[in-house]
Parts: sequence; structure tokens; C-alpha cells
Amino acid sequence: MARLTRTESQARTRGDLIATARDLFLTEGYAKTSLERVAEAAGYSKGAVYSNFRTKKELGLEVLELIHTTKFDEVRDLIAAGGSLDDQLARFQEWAEHTVGDIGWTLLEFEFATVTRDDPELQAALRSSLGLVRGAVAAQLQTLADTAGIALPLPAQDAATAVLSLGIGLGMQRAIDPALPARLVTDAVRLLVTAGEGPLLGNAGSTRRDSAAE
Repeated sequence: MARLTRTESQARTRGDLIATARDLFLTEGYAKTSLERVAEAAGYSKGAVYSNFRTKKELGLEVLELIHTTKFDEVRDLIAAGGSLDDQLARFQEWAEHTVGDIGWTLLEFEFATVTRDDPELQAALRSSLGLVRGAVAAQLQTLADTAGIALPLPAQDAATAVLSLGIGLGMQRAIDPALPARLVTDAVRLLVTAGEGPLLGNAGSTRRDSAAE
């Protein structure tokens, strides 16, 4: 095996630290996890952590970006698997049941949003990250609408904001009461991509672009 270059070694160390911090933040909480704890769990020195991340908040932001990328890559792959709109939404529903309200992820988002309150620079970075998430959701909603052959009833970015708002709010409630149905998010997506036509569950009708044009 070829020896890693200095740049490759640094990238591996950084990746290991972010992945370890993610696991610890999700299981033990952001507030309770120190940078020293991350270094110990990852098998690196404290110096390795501080040479990659100036502060714990900077590491936290990287962790959230990793989680967001991972989760939305999962959704993108589910939708890209093809099939009818009902097939795509059925796969999304299964994902939502296991993901919306995940207590570790939900509490981490809440904890981190709280610590950014008095940090304008971090707030700006978090807004930028949320903007990327919103853009990813908008793209997937547009893909679903294209599958259904309809035009979204509102701009894709606005539709994404609505879905995210519902998902975040429902996620917080499901973290407390897991019995709440995650299908509420799926129903909202179906309403958006079928312009409110057809049943929420089962085979949904839709207003087709070609029909609307006639």
C-alpha cells in the first residue's frame, strides 16, 4: 500500500475526527462532549484536534454538515431509484419513519442552534448550511413533481421551506412521542407534488401539465 502524502494524512485525520465527533454528539450530546473526549475516542492527540478545528463550535458545524449530506444523499438515492410517484413516496415514507424524530439528531440540531445565538459568525455559517439543505430538498421536490408530470403549486424553494418546517417540528414532537406518525411529512410532500389532487395514501391522482394546458 502506497504511503499517504501529508495532505492525504491530514484529510484522513480530519475525517476521522468529524466522524467520531458525530457519533459522540449523537449518543452523548453536544454539550457533554469535549474536544478532549473526541481526540481520545478517535485515537488522536488533543493537538490533532486543535490543529484542525479552532473551536468546538467549528467542529459541531462540520458534524451537522456531514449529517445533512448523509441524510439527503439517502433521500436522493431513494427518489432516484425510480418507479411511480407512489413507489418513490413509499420509499421516502419508510426512510421518514426511521429518521424523522431520531432523538440524537433532533437534540443535536436543537443544542447547536442554541449555542449559535450569541455568535453572529456561526449563525451566518449555519444559515448558509440550511440554505444548502433547502436547495437539496427543493431539487428533490422538483424531481417528484416531474415524475408526477405536474407543476408545483408554489416555487420549489418555498415548497422546500414548508416541508422542512413541518419535518423539523414533527421531528421534535416525535423525539418526545415516537407514536406520532411520520407519514404527515409524506402526506405534505404528496399534496405539494400532486397540487392537492387525489388521496393522500394509495394511488394519488394528479393534475398533469398536458391536461392543464388543454
